Amino acid sequence: MISRPPSVVLPVTEASFPRPRLSVLELAPVVEGATYGEALRGTIAVAQEADRLGYERIWVAEHHSMPGIASSAPAVLIGQIAAATERIHVGSGGVMLPNHQPLVVAEQFGTLDALYPGRIDLGIGRAPGTDQVTAHALRGGRVSESVEDFPQALAHLRAFLHDDFPVEHPYAAITAVPGLGSQVGIWLLGSSTFSAKLAGMLGVPFAFARHFAPQATLPALAEYRENFQPGEIDAPYAILTVTVIAADTDEEAQRLAGPGKVGMLAARTGNPRRLPSFDDAAANPLTPEQEQLIAPSTSAWIVGSEETVRRELEELLARTRPQELMVSGMLPGVEERTRSLAIIKAAVDGLG
Repeated sequence: MISRPPSVVLPVTEASFPRPRLSVLELAPVVEGATYGEALRGTIAVAQEADRLGYERIWVAEHHSMPGIASSAPAVLIGQIAAATERIHVGSGGVMLPNHQPLVVAEQFGTLDALYPGRIDLGIGRAPGTDQVTAHALRGGRVSESVEDFPQALAHLRAFLHDDFPVEHPYAAITAVPGLGSQVGIWLLGSSTFSAKLAGMLGVPFAFARHFAPQATLPALAEYRENFQPGEIDAPYAILTVTVIAADTDEEAQRLAGPGKVGMLAARTGNPRRLPSFDDAAANPLTPEQEQLIAPSTSAWIVGSEETVRRELEELLARTRPQELMVSGMLPGVEERTRSLAIIKAAVDGLG
């Protein structure tokens, strides 16, 4: 059995619910009129504040060909964040494995682990993180996959990290340098039951993207827990990623949510764009029809003051019982994002 990586911890005790560990998902949002450099430096500033506040980890997401998201190269950004922070775990939420060769991922994250031992998480997903044309370019002309492709690529990645190839395998002669023997914590990400079941069968931690697919939350978590077999960890460990936007008042939080709604509508209608400013979003509110179009996701957002956030999180956590809560919110301003994180932290600390 593979020893548990130091960046992966066992579940908290039953008595400690509903207070989970608390983490952040960042997408390096790009605002109208800003540069990509400003967006990336903003994410580093958010990570530093999350570190100071005591958040467990910060992950960056892999998206491509999206003008409003600058986190297309997670391994590069993770290194910059880890260098600028002290103790917070830093990782990918996630690396979309079909876009990459497993050996390259093993070498990249082995390098990060060598530089920042015990702090690097490798979250793995199987979606393209983009549209089909961009996926075609990323994958060298190959887009379609068989149901076996992702599990096989994941097995190769794990084998490169843990030297698990059978002696007769052609890759057994390859050494991932750095990579082999590293203590990178592997997580499976998903927004359906496919990765949930696979994570359970492999005995690895699982992160569910409730901010993408709120309706599938309970089935996916149940699938993970029901199929869990001890592997890299001894018991199920689930992260639940939730869109949470907090401010001093409910009214202010609703105002802050405006740009994110505009960005989601643009993506849903095939016209991705940079985030508008708070004032521009407020001056051009979505129509009822547009609100309805994004409602399958936004209806699950938690938006409000500390009291509202605490109340709604308490109800959600009672139903889902994750070991860790990862919060995400597409807010244009660094000051607004860090203030939101502070309020969320206070709300979670006040649970139970």
